Amino acid sequence: MSTPTPLLDVRNIAVEYGGGWRTAAARAVDDVSLTVGHGEIVGLVGESGSGKSSIGRAVLGLTSPAQGTIHLDGQDVTHQRAGERRDPSTGIQVVFQDPYASLNPARTIGRTLGEPLEVHGKFSATEARTRIEELLTRVGLPTDAIDRYPSAFSGGQRQRIAIARAISTEPKLVICDEPTSALDVVTQARMLDLLTGLSRERGTAMLFIAHNLAVVAAAAQRVVVLYRGRVMESGTTQDVLHRPLHPYTQALIASSPVADPLRQRKRRAARKQAGPMAGSEGAGSASQGCPFAPRCPHATPTCRTQRPDATVIAGRTIACHLFTADDPTPEGAAA
Repeated sequence: MSTPTPLLDVRNIAVEYGGGWRTAAARAVDDVSLTVGHGEIVGLVGESGSGKSSIGRAVLGLTSPAQGTIHLDGQDVTHQRAGERRDPSTGIQVVFQDPYASLNPARTIGRTLGEPLEVHGKFSATEARTRIEELLTRVGLPTDAIDRYPSAFSGGQRQRIAIARAISTEPKLVICDEPTSALDVVTQARMLDLLTGLSRERGTAMLFIAHNLAVVAAAAQRVVVLYRGRVMESGTTQDVLHRPLHPYTQALIASSPVADPLRQRKRRAARKQAGPMAGSEGAGSASQGCPFAPRCPHATPTCRTQRPDATVIAGRTIACHLFTADDPTPEGAAA
């Protein structure tokens, strides 16, 4: 039985910034591969500076990858411009992080939501207005919002409008770049319910970029963990977030607060037992070996000098010298 072709297939991409006659370019993303299936939500997590948003920008065509390929629904879009990738026929849209900066304050909500429909070219003025009212209702806003300006809405309401705009042309894939990070906890929960509900109802796939593990756990079926532009671990949300293998994934989860005092106490004790993740993260050692080696309590000389290969263990992928297919749970490595 053949494996279905993923909707989004990112292979070995690198993203670089800067560089010139006397200086080398800084590599923000280094040899990253990931896939998103049809109708699937995949979480992309990691601390600030890990390269999450750079990958999202490369998928959207806002940044040209220095190497690698990007295929969308079987079509090579690596060298397409951003406008071509977000064309309705290509089927990709985006929800940005800041709900206050993502809407034009000089345009009514009807004008903002109507623009993608005009580009689509299949709606008359009357049909477009009906469609806009349907979109507003779908995201939980009153239909009279169509004639109002963004200043009349709260941050959560503006993000609902941004989501309505993203789904207006029935995209196959939506890039969600930290879509809830600027919102309060209650509004975050509502946005997550809205996004996951839309994915179930319409079969829309999503690449969900976030640093908040609780948000990813609530939305995604699979998770890709990044550190300094490289994939450390990937697999199902249940496996990665509840049974992490890579030391970085363990550290990332242990650093996230939980509401349960007993669980929080155990996490604090585990961090103390592992010791501080200290050390210089010089570019030389990171480029030669595992980028997490300077901070890893289990690092060996090999970790600092040789880049680990991606190894598939029990259905998940991990890039760590402590794990091999023959020895998936070495002593001291698993939490």
